[in-house]
Amino acid sequence: MRGLWREFAGLVLPVGCAGCGRPRTELCEECARSLCAEGGQAAGRRRGPRRVRPSPAPPGLPRVYAAAAYADAVRAILLAHKERGALVLAAPLGRALAGAVRGLRPGSGPLLLIPVPSAPRAVAGRGHDPVRRIALAAARELRRGGTGARVLAALRQRRTVIDQAGLGARQRQLNLAGALEVVGGGGRLLRDGRVVLVDDLMTTGASLAEAARAVGEAGGRVAGAAVVAASPSAFEINWN
Repeated sequence: MRGLWREFAGLVLPVGCAGCGRPRTELCEECARSLCAEGGQAAGRRRGPRRVRPSPAPPGLPRVYAAAAYADAVRAILLAHKERGALVLAAPLGRALAGAVRGLRPGSGPLLLIPVPSAPRAVAGRGHDPVRRIALAAARELRRGGTGARVLAALRQRRTVIDQAGLGARQRQLNLAGALEVVGGGGRLLRDGRVVLVDDLMTTGASLAEAARAVGEAGGRVAGAAVVAASPSAFEINWN
């Protein structure tokens, strides 16, 4: 019900750009371009999805590609979608995520986009599942481009974790260690395609590493991970 109300409110209330506040548009062209822009000076002004890696990187972290750096307009857009229920932003965020998946180059054949799950209480509090919504938009974008892709919500939390805000890299690893599992019957489905883990944001990489562990233990093969945004420092590694 809350999600329906938010969608209705977006139609009748004055709107401003989620990235910069420019009136009468949910997302201006400039801020939309920022979702696929360079990762700042450290990224060498190179545009488009880039391989990213936090430092230190958690054990088991797969290759990760990000569409943009988590700063300025990109940060504002992601927060507007996740925390303020600006659901119309799922489409441009999905296009950005699809670009990161393409940058990953996971190989030929059908793709299984596996969202990193949020805590059930967080989903209930927000009234929607932002990562799954973005993943669905990304799968549609990939299919329009000729890539077979579907979203499989194969992961769930099997124990309670504390809020990650304010935790350092090591603390996040300990908080998430063993926290995820594949849903019943999901192991068989994971063998039907190449698994790409997806999330809206990567900071320390702990969530993606834990997701990769859970998928691997269930028999799935993780081709890599894709995110809309990553912390700016994660763009600093020169992979050549």
